[in-house]
Amino acid sequence: MGKNDIVRALSATSLNGTNVVNTQGEDIGHIEDLMIDLTTGRILYAVLSFGGILGIGNKLFAVPFQSFTIDQNNERFILDANKERLQNAPGFDKDHWPQTGNMDFQNEVYRYYDVDPYWNEPVR
Repeated sequence: MGKNDIVRALSATSLNGTNVVNTQGEDIGHIEDLMIDLTTGRILYAVLSFGGILGIGNKLFAVPFQSFTIDQNNERFILDANKERLQNAPGFDKDHWPQTGNMDFQNEVYRYYDVDPYWNEPVR
């Protein structure tokens, strides 16, 4: 594949561990996992791991996948959020993931990042 080729599809496992930086280029974590909406096949949100030392004390954050910009040349994602904003984002710890059907949590996540939830889009 050439350097200018656009990647249109990747396996979910290949994205796990991908570095995430903010728009200033500061490292703010990595993709821990992707949550898939089984009714639509869309990515509900990415799970971003942030903080801690050597994986201890990391907090996990749900971030709408639409909030990321892909930096394909550097094989990373860019999120327009500084560390302070991220620390106040809806999150959870690795032993207490949110209920997958919890629409209140999902709506809170999308509101926090100012993203229109895809489930509110008109059905075609």
